[in-house]
Amino acid sequence: MRVESPSASSDKIIVDRTKKRSPTARFVKDQRQRLAHNPGKIIEYELELMTRLADNYRKAFMVVPVFALIVAVIISFQIGAALAAYWCTLTILSYGLVTALSMRFLRTTDEEDMVAKWRRPYTLVQWLLALCWSIFALYKCPTCVDSSYATIQFSVMLVVQAITALLCFASEASLLIASGVPSLVLAARLMASLEPASMIMGGVLIAGQTFFFFLARNLRQSFLLGLAHRAEKETLIAELETARSISEEARRRAEEANLAKSRFLATMSHELRTPLNAILGFSEVMQNEVLGPIGNDSYKEYITDINNSGQHLLNVINEILDLSRIEAGRHQLNEESIKLVNVVDEAFHMVQLKAKSKDITIITQYQDNLPRIWADEKAVRQVTLNLLSNALKFTPKGGTVWLKAGWTSSGGQYIAVKDTGPGIPEEEIPIVLSSFGQGSIAIKSAEQGSGLGLPIVQALVHMHDGKFDLHSKLREGTEVIASFPRTRVLEVMPPVQDTRGPGGTKVSARRLAHTG
Repeated sequence: MRVESPSASSDKIIVDRTKKRSPTARFVKDQRQRLAHNPGKIIEYELELMTRLADNYRKAFMVVPVFALIVAVIISFQIGAALAAYWCTLTILSYGLVTALSMRFLRTTDEEDMVAKWRRPYTLVQWLLALCWSIFALYKCPTCVDSSYATIQFSVMLVVQAITALLCFASEASLLIASGVPSLVLAARLMASLEPASMIMGGVLIAGQTFFFFLARNLRQSFLLGLAHRAEKETLIAELETARSISEEARRRAEEANLAKSRFLATMSHELRTPLNAILGFSEVMQNEVLGPIGNDSYKEYITDINNSGQHLLNVINEILDLSRIEAGRHQLNEESIKLVNVVDEAFHMVQLKAKSKDITIITQYQDNLPRIWADEKAVRQVTLNLLSNALKFTPKGGTVWLKAGWTSSGGQYIAVKDTGPGIPEEEIPIVLSSFGQGSIAIKSAEQGSGLGLPIVQALVHMHDGKFDLHSKLREGTEVIASFPRTRVLEVMPPVQDTRGPGGTKVSARRLAHTG
């Protein structure tokens, strides 16, 4: 049985995703899970719809009572002040009750099954409102000699339909009860009179109720669409916050790993170099037979192998330390005015002996009269040595290496090394340019290396604001070009003469200055 350590489990779960989800996002997730199990079921925002209904009544708590008061004042001239006052008081109390119910509902939005608990009280209140307007619609003025009162009832009911559609669009049942019932009552009474004008008004009331019903449905669909978009937005924000948390955690861990790597390299560089120096020193003493001859030839071969292996390991350690300093931004360039051809030629002489041992010909091609450049001499020499070492490593016995230095097309200067080695497949070039990367053909056909030569060259060239290019074809060879920009080329300026009038002296000088 395998048991994972706490650190391993923490690596798999970097952050707790549930802490980044809002209530709406969790609601949408739950509803989507339910929808997955019940494909025919549509997601409904019942709580949000009832909350919107209650909020509409709360915000309009003065609108309908004021309207009812105005209607009572108008009809008091037709039916009497007492009857109008009774009706107005009942209507205002009904709207006051629905407002109080809505405010109480909005204060208790954290209960479970709120829709089921509050649906019946809201339905009863809507029937009470329908009763108030139905009383208004049923009353027929006995003292009115014309249809003026019926016209008032018709006009008031149209306004009630519009107000109710705006207040109750979130609940179709409330809309049909609060305005639909009294509208049907008034329409039936008007059409029962069989008078043409009254019948037309009844038909208009039914048509108006139908129109406001579909208008409220469109408002409801728009509100639901807004809720869905808001939920999707909050879900996206939650995912972005989670991704940002993961990114920040990964960045923190990367920084810790980089710091641990730097500490390891700083410690191990001393721990490894100290025994290596002893190995190299003693092996050289025995190899040169300083303290006396070694009679066994096998021992001499072993000593040579020990010395070569130590040198190789020391070079690998130095390359790792150089690359780590460059990546950490701690490698400082000691820039000065240097002659590029001279530095390249020095590197050529340093590897010439190794080239002769492998029967490889190095052809140098330097352009004449190259001006000085502003660069780090040690870095430029390391770039050239790394490129030449790679070329000699991958070029077979009897091959040729070209070493070039000259002008670039943009006015800068370049170093180019071309060999007749096996080449690099195009898809493996990014691998070769990465740290510790080696191509498949190079591993099979060349001596082993650390895979840090080209990354170090690339980094040093970029630190000089230069450009690094690698061109290679299978069975044709590889060409690597390191170019320095024109801004680093130093140009010899013509003499500057200053005539200071009769009897003055002429001053001339020759100086170096940056171009570009």
